[in-house]
Amino acid sequence: MVKGNLTGVSEFTLQGFTDNPQLQAFLFVLLLLIYTVSLLGNLTIITLIRIEPRLHIPMCFFICNLSFVDITYSSVIAPKTMVNLLAEKKVISFAGCVTQFFLHSFSINAEVLLLAVMAYDRFISVCEPLRYAVLISRKLCVQLVSASYLCSCINAVAHTASLFSLSFCGSNVINHFFCDIPPLQKLSCSDTRFAHMVHVVFSAVAGLSTVLAILISYLYIIMSILRIRCARDRWKTFSTCASHLSSVTLFYGSLFFIYLRPMSSSSADQYKVVSVFYTLIVPMLNPLIYSLRNKEMKDALRRTIAKTIITK
Repeated sequence: MVKGNLTGVSEFTLQGFTDNPQLQAFLFVLLLLIYTVSLLGNLTIITLIRIEPRLHIPMCFFICNLSFVDITYSSVIAPKTMVNLLAEKKVISFAGCVTQFFLHSFSINAEVLLLAVMAYDRFISVCEPLRYAVLISRKLCVQLVSASYLCSCINAVAHTASLFSLSFCGSNVINHFFCDIPPLQKLSCSDTRFAHMVHVVFSAVAGLSTVLAILISYLYIIMSILRIRCARDRWKTFSTCASHLSSVTLFYGSLFFIYLRPMSSSSADQYKVVSVFYTLIVPMLNPLIYSLRNKEMKDALRRTIAKTIITK
């Protein structure tokens, strides 16, 4: 990582979205609104789960950690992006770029791993309901989340070390609003094949393993639901998975759009828009998805609001 910093680049310029001052002001207000809603929504979910005893269940424990990850990577991206929208010099230091990329990579990997863990939780809940409390114990929940964070850290270290060991001796203008792999590799004046291989291998292992885990879990879930004779019971059982399935679709859909297609200058704007979607929009939507589609969460929110009003 030091090698890259000794090649003449001490800072990068983030090109961002536009040079139009009026549009920049509009985007600042929009991103501020999105980030504020995301922050308040995820903090509300975390607080609600911690203070409400009835939500001390495995699924809510995973949702709490998912909200923490959503706060982390939206906070890694949004504040710097908003500052640059108003700043005359839209720069980020080399060390700042390394830090931002590491935390961004860690958060993405943690998100996909937690979604896979939650799929396993839904599988046990639907297919082994009588043994759910035994199979999904508190100890196992902590182990699964800890393993997700550890694997995410290893993955992020590999990505960061391989990317920032490259030499940056030409242009320092990143055609993006944060430090990400494709635009940074385009700036490198050294051979990027090894860094690209590391990126592909580690992304493939994390992506394919989690997608496979989710697909297998839902295959068994669907088979189990189809064996239920009553249509009402089938829908009730499926509805317990609807929130998780919505989050998986939104997050993986945007990631696949970005990282499974080559980035050209003509697709750079699309790349930025979809990046906004998975770094800022999805973290904002997740609390709404889990609070509006989860009966226990809605009931707990009503009880908390009612207690607050009575206390006042």
